[in-house]
Amino acid sequence: MARDHLLAIDQGTTSTRVIVYDSHLRVVGQSQLEVLPSYPKPGWVEHDAEALVHSVGSQTTAALLNAGIRADRLAGVGITNQRETTIMWDRRTGRAIAPALVWQDRRTAELCDRLRHRQALISERTGLVVDPYFSATKMAWLLDEVLGARRLVDAGELAAGTVDSYLIWRLTGGQRHVTDETNASRTMLMDLRRRAWDQELCDLFGIPAGILPEILPSRGEFGRTRGLDFLPDGLPITGVAGDQQASLVGQGCTGAGQAKCTYGTGAFLLAHTGTRIVASTRGLITTLAASVEEGPAQYAIEGSVFVAGAAVQWVRDGLKAVGAAAEIGALAGQADRESEVVFVPALTGLGAPQWAPGARGAILGLTRATTLADLAYAALEGVAFQVADLIEAITVDLGAPLEELRVDGGMAQSDVFLQIQADILGIPVVRSGQIESTALGAALLAGLGAGVWQSVSSALERVDQLGERYKPRFDAEQQAMRARRWRSAVEAVVGHASR
Repeated sequence: MARDHLLAIDQGTTSTRVIVYDSHLRVVGQSQLEVLPSYPKPGWVEHDAEALVHSVGSQTTAALLNAGIRADRLAGVGITNQRETTIMWDRRTGRAIAPALVWQDRRTAELCDRLRHRQALISERTGLVVDPYFSATKMAWLLDEVLGARRLVDAGELAAGTVDSYLIWRLTGGQRHVTDETNASRTMLMDLRRRAWDQELCDLFGIPAGILPEILPSRGEFGRTRGLDFLPDGLPITGVAGDQQASLVGQGCTGAGQAKCTYGTGAFLLAHTGTRIVASTRGLITTLAASVEEGPAQYAIEGSVFVAGAAVQWVRDGLKAVGAAAEIGALAGQADRESEVVFVPALTGLGAPQWAPGARGAILGLTRATTLADLAYAALEGVAFQVADLIEAITVDLGAPLEELRVDGGMAQSDVFLQIQADILGIPVVRSGQIESTALGAALLAGLGAGVWQSVSSALERVDQLGERYKPRFDAEQQAMRARRWRSAVEAVVGHASR
């Protein structure tokens, strides 16, 4: 029987989705399960690592059943994952020794403050800024705070990595401790140029290099399944990338100058820079793009918004304003467009370009006339303004404006939100023809790694990438007035956090 299908595992911050694609990159079966993080203390965000693994198993089974195919039809498995989220586990049991520290977790802010004087070294080597967002300080915290962690290090029994590494370990029955270069580039421990762990940085953070995974290109064999009750032994894992780099591939942005924004729990804007490392002057970060072909390393410049879809979830769960996240668009459509309410959704700090981990969310401009609809609209507008700040910064760094913005992810399904985004940016916003471009990118990498296609161009020819286009409606004066109001609100939030 022909092996002509691909399985894409998309393990995200709030859900695990598994999609089965055929050789034409058409979805033939899928399943999704909500897997929510917990918040044990202010600023702390954790996942149950075992729950993540179980969710992959259950959703793989369901996706294959929905596709109506057996696993022996699969040519390869692709994995894409929430980046920076950090897990430590016992090599003997494969069990995590503590909850996974999610990328949004801010518990290491004080440690980051103590390392600010090494910012120049860290930026030069890794392209990143010193922030709790990244994995290195999370690893340092786990080593210092989890009872028995250092003993496991001394015994050679501790392993550490991001979600992809842990999933591969469990999928291969503990035979492979590996990661791909895009995930490794998010740790603050990898040299961007050498694509290898940097011993000086490991020493700086107190991370024993022996607990870290081997770094591999994004396409190619990462290991083979073993000992699972939901997949047969010997199925190759042939493509791995962090979620945003996978989305960049899925959006067809594989060359210099192409850019996309994915709206998930956070919002992530990436612009491909080819083989060139661009050092940002506006608070953005430099990262590796997925290696879709053999040859020199590929890079991107990125801005990260920590709270995007999470703001919608807060309107749903915190304000109880809607019963389901998808209802926020209809509620926002009832808002008074003359309302001056501004919502700065810094619920877990501000990312690029402000990098204010101590900032917290704020709603300004409330009056007796303010309604839940106004708050819903302000929440969507707050996400859109954060993305606009990123685009302004990327425009400066690249020296050229964007002609349009390609978008995907959960919030990109909302017509109301995308119109707000276009109005604020003043450029067209184009929804991807493949709304789940993150999983698509993982499947595409897996197909390349498994030899289903010989080149990324031949694979992308099979994909309808462009969907509906949203044109801006605001005039320049209205756009500028709203932007001034937003900047004033952000300054107030940052100023409050610094007191």
